[in-house]
Amino acid sequence: MWNVLLSFSGLVALIQLLFLPFFPESPPYLLLQKGDKAGCLKAMKQLWGEGNYHTEFDDMMKEKTVTKGTKIMNVLEVLKEPSVYPQLSTMLLLLLSLQLCGLSATASLQESIIPYVSLGVAISELISIIFCSSIIDRFGRRILLWGGYLLMALILVLLETSLLLSDQFLWMRYCSVILIFLFIIAYGIGP
Repeated sequence: MWNVLLSFSGLVALIQLLFLPFFPESPPYLLLQKGDKAGCLKAMKQLWGEGNYHTEFDDMMKEKTVTKGTKIMNVLEVLKEPSVYPQLSTMLLLLLSLQLCGLSATASLQESIIPYVSLGVAISELISIIFCSSIIDRFGRRILLWGGYLLMALILVLLETSLLLSDQFLWMRYCSVILIFLFIIAYGIGP
């Protein structure tokens, strides 16, 4: 019943995908990244209701002033920065723990191939981190979340289909592995 269990996460992703367009952008994102003061105040009212949010707005303006001279670093610059090593090691530990999630077992592969699948999962995670960190400033979190959930839902439908057909066509097991890699990349880019 792995396929049913795996499909359940697709249902949750689909529900989130349907409701995401009805939520406003993050007020700090609108103000700090986009420079949209009116959009920031509108989002605050949508999220928190009517009220006076000048204190919060002023705090964000102070943050914008403080970070104005701060250089945005790319992935290689972050990896060379010693002050972020504790956060990077924590993130790496969490990503490596995904190896124990059991996704590789869903494809019903030969035992000799499973280490390569685990290596592929790790590479997929690395690809998604590099890709997401380089495009998040350009597109924003909302679009990445929406697109990530949409891709995850589509990939899970295809994965379910490939798992159902894997007994009839042995090559479908390898398609399942590729879909697992794509699912991890979509998860890393979006949610």
